[in-house]
Amino acid sequence: MEKQKMELGAIQKTLLFPLWGRAIETKKEKPLLMDHTAVRIMESLDDDFSSHFNGLSVISQLGWVVRSMLIDQIIVRFLQKNPNGTIVDIGCGLDTTFERMDNGTLRWYDLDMPDTIELRRKFFQENERRTFLSGSFLDEAWLETLPAENNILFVSAGVFYYYEEKDIKLFFRRIAQSFPGCEIAFDASSPFGIKMANKMVLKKGGMGEDTFLKWGIRNAKEMESWDDRLSVLSEEPFFKDIRTNRDLKTRLQLYFSDKTKMQYLIHVKVRRD
Repeated sequence: MEKQKMELGAIQKTLLFPLWGRAIETKKEKPLLMDHTAVRIMESLDDDFSSHFNGLSVISQLGWVVRSMLIDQIIVRFLQKNPNGTIVDIGCGLDTTFERMDNGTLRWYDLDMPDTIELRRKFFQENERRTFLSGSFLDEAWLETLPAENNILFVSAGVFYYYEEKDIKLFFRRIAQSFPGCEIAFDASSPFGIKMANKMVLKKGGMGEDTFLKWGIRNAKEMESWDDRLSVLSEEPFFKDIRTNRDLKTRLQLYFSDKTKMQYLIHVKVRRD
């Protein structure tokens, strides 16, 4: 089989990390998450994955898996209340969330930079309920394509902390203005976690400083001061439910990660006026 070549920008190349994490998990004897599509895509790409992932910790690999699981849980609850609702996957990369979550009636949008969407089209297809959007989430134009009358859940995995806080604030204010009642679920990290990720993951993964993380937040409630329409529903530590039945060293690492908020999931709702 001919391998698919990748021509991606620096930050876009980081989509390999979660893809690899889900594929590796799927191959385990007792996986937390099954993602055969991720395995198929990884085996189809013309890339030496070993150059990125040799030496990465168990915690890093588990983090990419648990992030998908937590976002899946929020989507399931959202669809139980809104089976015809709209979901927007911001910075979709080579995500397979739609494949796991499609209930046959939802409306789905995959948003990412043009080079990533071009690569994505080699593995996924649009249909009457699924649309690909090319561009930065910081652009305003794509927001106008969304059905404002629908209940909307925005999800984003591994995106926001690549940007400055001022950019994130601007995005959330736009969302609050345009989509009252919507929800946003995304992963975040404390400032300490940002420093550790840049040192332990991106550098070890052979990524340059232009891919380093920027935005960290210690307490999700801080976001409510950005706009009085923002309400934080929850902040969920990544590893609290998977620390048992592991060796002592791994349990301690997972506990330390949760305690210092190196990785956690934030769920925000926009209040209606």
